[in-house]
Amino acid sequence: MFERLNTPEEAFNFQLGAALKMEHTVLEMLDDLIEASQDEKLKKLFQEHRRETEQHVKNVERVFETFGWEADDSPSPIIQALEKEGKSSIKKSDESFSDAIILQSANETEHHEIAVYENLIINAEAMGKDDAVALLRENLEQERKARELVEQALREVVAVTPKQPVGRV
Repeated sequence: MFERLNTPEEAFNFQLGAALKMEHTVLEMLDDLIEASQDEKLKKLFQEHRRETEQHVKNVERVFETFGWEADDSPSPIIQALEKEGKSSIKKSDESFSDAIILQSANETEHHEIAVYENLIINAEAMGKDDAVALLRENLEQERKARELVEQALREVVAVTPKQPVGRV
């Protein structure tokens, strides 16, 4: 799309496209987490967040509209790396603690999403785009709530995960 970002608007458009790519990737990640989760409560948590994420995609597309831009994905290498790392860790983990690994991956992803939306909001505010800010804030608040729920679930799962001494193999 852009070889070089020459204006703040182009940079924002690019970042917004990366957020769109991020949300599409998160939908795929959530499908994987739902399938991999052992606990039904976790499956429900991820299913609910998947529904929210579908709305996040729509909100980001609406932000493009508020600027009069066509919605377009931009590369999002960080979310792709988080996806790859999560899949690898889950695949390597024993089922007895795989839910903890799943939740750790989800927690890292939520932190990234929160940072993305905070940056977008700051820039949209600077451009005086209150309608875009409102849509982005909606996504941000849901991401913050999701992070809280994931963190709470992680604390609960880790507390009951059987502990084994760490030793050399």
